[in-house]
Amino acid sequence: MGIVVRDLAGLGEWSAASALYRRVFGYDHPEFGISPRLLAALRENSGSVLGAFDPAGELIGFCYGFSAVDGGELYHYSQAAVVAAGAQGLGVGRRLKQAQAETARATGARTMRWTFDPYALRNAHFNLSVLGATAIRFLPDYYDDGTSDRLLVSWDLTGPHAVKHECVTVTAPAGEHIAAPGPADRAVLRRELAEQFALGRLVRVERRDEHAVYTFERDTP
Repeated sequence: MGIVVRDLAGLGEWSAASALYRRVFGYDHPEFGISPRLLAALRENSGSVLGAFDPAGELIGFCYGFSAVDGGELYHYSQAAVVAAGAQGLGVGRRLKQAQAETARATGARTMRWTFDPYALRNAHFNLSVLGATAIRFLPDYYDDGTSDRLLVSWDLTGPHAVKHECVTVTAPAGEHIAAPGPADRAVLRRELAEQFALGRLVRVERRDEHAVYTFERDTP
């Protein structure tokens, strides 16, 4: 495809990344934007600021993140990854995540984390099935705006590990792209996700016929 993924450098590229981010998400309010100066600071302080360029040199993808600590564990947090509408489905997102993982490893991180909408089936498939990340926490109304339930995922950067486990599934009605589109079904699914996350880790989301199936793993002795 001739796509190049590399660190972004200089005000022009940081500004282009900020513009792409707002364009992909359709953000009109300035408070939802990304400061190019923030990207400069992250790049110089163990963060990740990466772009994907097409053969013509146009920026078609962007991701950024930063180092973080939880209970003494160093990990890399991926705040956002975006791909231009015309470049989606070409593997750009996967290339960006792989490059971001390399950046994270260089800081000493053994895992990478990020959040996503638990009801967006396409994102769930990419994060859990394609990348192999595991959802470790349910975060109701993460951004405190009434519409931002999120799943926190952890992606092991050190390689596969064999774990003994049992599986429990949660099933909900689903449209083509969204699980539990109706308010009543969404309320039930939201409650069940919260309950299951207290007991295990989400490893897979599948669409079967007209239903979404969430599979949780529980470690066993």
